[in-house]
Amino acid sequence: MPTTKKKTQVTASPERRRELLDTAAEVFAAQGYNATTVRRIADEAGMLAGSLYYHFDSKESMLDEILSTFLDELWAGYDAVLAAGLGPRETIEALVTESFREIDRHRAAVAIYQKESRHLSAQPRFGYLADSQQKFEKAWLGTLERGVAERVFRDDLDIRLTYRFVRDTVWVAASWYRPGGQHSPDEIARQYLSMVLDGITTQDGITTQDGITTQDGITTKE
Repeated sequence: MPTTKKKTQVTASPERRRELLDTAAEVFAAQGYNATTVRRIADEAGMLAGSLYYHFDSKESMLDEILSTFLDELWAGYDAVLAAGLGPRETIEALVTESFREIDRHRAAVAIYQKESRHLSAQPRFGYLADSQQKFEKAWLGTLERGVAERVFRDDLDIRLTYRFVRDTVWVAASWYRPGGQHSPDEIARQYLSMVLDGITTQDGITTQDGITTQDGITTKE
């Protein structure tokens, strides 16, 4: 009686699997998910397309693992920050710093998330993308609202507009950041925070170019 030969599933070492996913992430980020073929990923990895199927059953599976790994690490860091009991300003500082560290570790995944998450989240397999976005929004908006309530941030802020500004200012860095560059992720975070927070935190006295200082509603000229 004839038998049917089944394809043998090869289990790659964790290092090799990570290399293949890193390669796929770079191709997805550069070309877009829909425009990327398994053959193109295999070419970049230096292997035959058929050989790639021994490690992953589809390019969708590869994308799923790339995005879920990135988000799992992101939320491990975010949850630790949110559970630390920090003040509003310190929480924003820690979230921004953690974000840049994730861009350093998963730059291509961040780029894919930015480009693809809106249409991918409509698919059942990627429903966690929408859940993560809601959780992300809640964390940032809640921290900004707490900062206004505690008079750490200005009370005239449009909270949602501020959230969008900070979010986009941070994550757009994935389009130009390259690991191993002139500045470390923490240094870039410090520079960003200096520019952002100096514009939204309360100040006891603000001196204009004319030497006029306003403090507690009282205006004086130096």
